[in-house]
Amino acid sequence: MTRRPPKLQRQSTLLDILREERIPSQEVLRERLAARGMDVAQATLSRDVRELGVIKLPDEEGSYYTVPADVTDPTPTLTRLLPALYLGAEGVDNLLVIKTLTGGAQPIAVAIDWEEWPEVLGTIAGDDTILLILRNTSHLPTVIARLEELAGF
Repeated sequence: MTRRPPKLQRQSTLLDILREERIPSQEVLRERLAARGMDVAQATLSRDVRELGVIKLPDEEGSYYTVPADVTDPTPTLTRLLPALYLGAEGVDNLLVIKTLTGGAQPIAVAIDWEEWPEVLGTIAGDDTILLILRNTSHLPTVIARLEELAGF
C-alpha cells in the first residue's frame, strides 16, 4: 500500500505539474502524481482540483487543466480561519467540542473535513459549536494541540 501524501504537499505538487506541462485529463494528472510517488484516489484528486480553483480550458488539441494566475501555493484553510474564529476546545473520550465566534463553526468544520486528519471520524457543526468525533480517545490531546497551534494559542 502506498502511503497517502499530506494534503498540502500533494496540492503543491499538483500545482507544479500543471505549471510545467499541458495536462488533458485528471487521469493523466493522477499518473503524473503517481510518477512523483503520490498515489491519489480519483475522488481526492477531484476535490483537490476543485479546492485549488484549477480550471479546464479548450484549445485546438481538445482541452487542458490550468492554474489561474491568482492561485499561488495552497494555503491551508484552517490556517486562515482558526486565528480569527477559534475560541477553544474541550473534550471527553472520543468527542471534542470546538467553540467558535458566531458563524465560524460551519467553515471551520468544512476545513477540518478537507484536511482529512486521520484522527477525525467526522464533524457536526452548528453556528458557533462543532462536535468533532475522533477515531480513538487517545487522539484527543493531539487534535486539541493541533487546533491551538493553528489558531495561534
